[in-house]
Amino acid sequence: MDRSSVIDSSKKKVLLRDLLKQVSRLFYTTLAVVPANVRDQVGLAYLFARAADTIADAELIDRPRRLGFLYLLREQFVSEHIDWEQIRSIQQSVGSVQQDSAERVLLQRLDECFQMFQACALDDQHRIRQVIVTLTQGMETDLNTFPGASSGELTALKTSDDLDRYTYSVAGCVGEFWTGLMCAHRKALADWDVQQMSARGIRFGKGLQLTNIVKDIAHDLQKGRCYIPETMLTEVGLKPHDLLYQESLPSLRPVLSKLVRLAVEHLDQGWAYTMAIPRYETRLRLSCMWPILSAGESLKLVMNSPDLLNPAVKVKIPRSKVYQMMAMTTGTVACGYAGTAYWGHLRKQIV
Repeated sequence: MDRSSVIDSSKKKVLLRDLLKQVSRLFYTTLAVVPANVRDQVGLAYLFARAADTIADAELIDRPRRLGFLYLLREQFVSEHIDWEQIRSIQQSVGSVQQDSAERVLLQRLDECFQMFQACALDDQHRIRQVIVTLTQGMETDLNTFPGASSGELTALKTSDDLDRYTYSVAGCVGEFWTGLMCAHRKALADWDVQQMSARGIRFGKGLQLTNIVKDIAHDLQKGRCYIPETMLTEVGLKPHDLLYQESLPSLRPVLSKLVRLAVEHLDQGWAYTMAIPRYETRLRLSCMWPILSAGESLKLVMNSPDLLNPAVKVKIPRSKVYQMMAMTTGTVACGYAGTAYWGHLRKQIV
């Protein structure tokens, strides 16, 4: 098959869903709640983002080469013409060292992803281009900011502004992408102020990323990465290396409280965003409700965890709680009153 050929839309759907199943069955299952006419675009953007993340995390490849491959991937979205030789270079060099079978499959089929991308409408291609360019730039910044790969080479972000830029580049931009895509394809959102709702979508994404940061502190530290800014640590008399010791947790608590409060404020904007979706857009509402409520449950665990700085302990919501949350929101057909009561009760337990 000619790799540069554009596949037809029916074949695209089959290939995309097959690949999503192989790469992440969990994401594939979650994607089922997204409205059908935007599902493929969301799935394809996810696959490109996952491929970029795989390149950035390929530790068997030295950092300069990883940066080079990220650059090559981003160039495919900057240019209007896809360079199939460059894609093959990424597949052969990065795919061959992947031990994770899902990520190896994704890199092996990266050319198919680009064929599916070419089959998308031009406006949707533009939206995917924008979000992947921003995400890959954020990943490059991340690799350059944190040159080490272990706790012995620990580096921290400098300021709160650095943290804000980071959360935008790896998550806030996704809220922007999501808003543009939904407004273009869902008639129920035709009267939305795209600029205003994009701003809320950005904060929605930032809230989710801040949640990931605070719950994964110990694991990131072991990889040489401290996303808690040095300026915030200095205020409580701590240095990044102090966080490698569980005894530092009481001193860190005021900083955690600030970050968690900021995450909740961002998620409040995400909730306002969700409630602006008409109730009859049940699937769209649920696809926004679930990550907010899941983040809230995670933040509650963070605030109550005595082992947050212990890398042997993972902050994770019990599966039973996830099912309970999904059952409640689905059973009430994404009712705003019930959902808001749930979120309100949850946030009182956090801040």
